[in-house]
Amino acid sequence: MTSKKKTYKLLLINPVNKRRQGLKLDQDSIYPPMGLGIIAALTPPHWEVEILDENFTEFEYKDVDLVGFTSLTATVNRCYELSTEYRKNKIPTVIGGIHASMLPEEAAQFTDTVVVGEAEEIWPKLIDDFEKNRLQKFYKAKLPSIVNSPSPRIDLYHPDYSFGSVQTTRGCPMSCEFCSVHTFNGSKYRLRSVEKSVEDFINIDKERIYIVDDNFVGYSKAARNHALEFFKGVAASGVQKQWGGSASMNIAEDEELLEYAAKSGCKLIFLGIESEIIDQLKQAKKKVNLKIGVDKYEEVYRKIHKYEISVLGAFIFGLDNDTPETIYNRASYILDADIDIIQASVLTPLPGTALFKRFEQEGRLLHTNFPEDWERYNYAEVVFQPNKMTPGEFSSSVYENWERLYEIKNLKRKFLRTLKLTNNPTTAAWAFSSNLQLRNFVFEGKKKVLQLDETFPQLGSKLELKNL
Repeated sequence: MTSKKKTYKLLLINPVNKRRQGLKLDQDSIYPPMGLGIIAALTPPHWEVEILDENFTEFEYKDVDLVGFTSLTATVNRCYELSTEYRKNKIPTVIGGIHASMLPEEAAQFTDTVVVGEAEEIWPKLIDDFEKNRLQKFYKAKLPSIVNSPSPRIDLYHPDYSFGSVQTTRGCPMSCEFCSVHTFNGSKYRLRSVEKSVEDFINIDKERIYIVDDNFVGYSKAARNHALEFFKGVAASGVQKQWGGSASMNIAEDEELLEYAAKSGCKLIFLGIESEIIDQLKQAKKKVNLKIGVDKYEEVYRKIHKYEISVLGAFIFGLDNDTPETIYNRASYILDADIDIIQASVLTPLPGTALFKRFEQEGRLLHTNFPEDWERYNYAEVVFQPNKMTPGEFSSSVYENWERLYEIKNLKRKFLRTLKLTNNPTTAAWAFSSNLQLRNFVFEGKKKVLQLDETFPQLGSKLELKNL
């Protein structure tokens, strides 16, 4: 007769950046922590697993055997804070995610164990090591196949999420200067089983789903065919759900993909447009946009609208050679173009990106008291010295143009235009609600930042004096 295995408790924590806590007020604009859901699925059945999600739940200390964190740069200090709390009580902590993978030595100062890279092949060994009292300081993963990556434990997600999430691919062959995806997830597309992805889509108990791939279509024939089979599988299932996801502008060149994306319920495609200025696209190494051509952007939007899908245009303020005038002109372009949903964020040099390395070498990072200053790297604050503005001028320009972009009357105009261009009230309603969510993201974040730190103008004047 075999003896019963000892039971353990694992607490997984999804942290919130306390500096910008106002952002969690609009709970319709966030989706579940899939990484933690996958970790939970990889954990053996004799472990009791709980996800504490600070998007909805205030932190409360729980007596467990092991604590795990996922880490973005802007939230990593919260991970370190809570990890310290548990370590005081001799409870081991583990951290993973993109920030810890980029800076494992830093993370190791605040946690017992650091997982570098993706967890599928590492987590079972880590759990076995823990049970045998031989937990290591670092676990470094090779890029695993994700063909049979497990379905996340969606039963552990907080029920108030409005969106579900599905992943069908990982990795990106592009090397955009401001992005660390190709560093963390690799520069080759890895494809998950279409059948598993369709099954996950069907099983989610939400009417809206976000495909969290960095680019669900990719750039190869294999990736394109994989996406097409996924769309056909969802369409054939008969489920009536709406979804959105990220792609590159090359999707407009493939109308069969757009047709089946629409048939499967696609209502939103996120495009990383970044800028309408060719020199800035070259600096950022945005190769696909350069290949399409700035003068062909409107044709891309038109093709997507033809299939009753809305366009979420993502833009960056603060690219090299931006001035208050170019930022104003970019906002004007966004308002005038057939873009349905507006995302305009502040250029943010994150660790692991070529941009961070360049700004560090050029001495242009303004906030370098790490790890404390990581909470400022949140896409809303100015953390670097622009080329042609003071930080104060830059932040003022950003806030002034956010006011223009997210003015309610302009969002209503966008809604009416989307309705006309797509001839689909559901698509137009989703686009309008998305704009309202992004408006909340921007203005709550701005308000919180200004409450905590009113140094933007002073930073500008100090740097001007320093450079005289």
